Amino acid sequence: MPDQSPRLTNQTLLFDADDTLWENNIYFEQSISSFISYLNHHSYTPAEVRERLNAVERETISAQGYGLHSFRRSLITCFERLSTTPFTPEIHERILSFTNAIADQEIELLSGVAETLPVLAQRHKLIVVTKGHPEEQHDKLARSGIEEWFSSVDVLHEKNQAAYRELISKYSLDPANTWMIGNSPRSDINPSLEAGLNAVFISHDHTWVLEHEHMIDAPSGQHLLSIPNFADLTDHF
Repeated sequence: MPDQSPRLTNQTLLFDADDTLWENNIYFEQSISSFISYLNHHSYTPAEVRERLNAVERETISAQGYGLHSFRRSLITCFERLSTTPFTPEIHERILSFTNAIADQEIELLSGVAETLPVLAQRHKLIVVTKGHPEEQHDKLARSGIEEWFSSVDVLHEKNQAAYRELISKYSLDPANTWMIGNSPRSDINPSLEAGLNAVFISHDHTWVLEHEHMIDAPSGQHLLSIPNFADLTDHF
């Protein structure tokens, strides 16, 4: 197994961004909490409102993709479906205020990221492979202070098996020496393994609920490594 072998060299490391390199979902959770409190529904519990918002988000993402614009649309749609209060310009502005705080949030790198990336960049090829709104993701990376350590950045509409196969072709990657590193079983681990890559799972306490999924086992000849902290990557790479 990789964690019992000497440190690997000359690998290609693909990094998820949100909640792998920097905090992200905690700010959306704060916004959702404010939204649910503001809605103050008299028939549905907060948990039931959240379930309905999750369903709306799935619909919106399917139609509009990821990003703040999509999230705003989801909050508005959820309010319109659940509230008996007429949707006024004042309500619209109040809902927008819940998401504006996310846009204004400074980038908070996760523990060990700033110190670990320069070390890994000396030994391996590093590429950001994330999903979301391209402009938003590139802006966050530019503000993060870690952009220099990556040779390329790919912001994908979705991270699925087909998308990873396209990356393999685009960069002429050797799957045996390529690892997808991230916190999401649904987007980072399972589809990359299905595409023939190796994977590293770094748990995050607040991974987005829509990214939750049972993590598959690594197919024969591939490797799946689970580590608790970003800095632990230097023990293996």
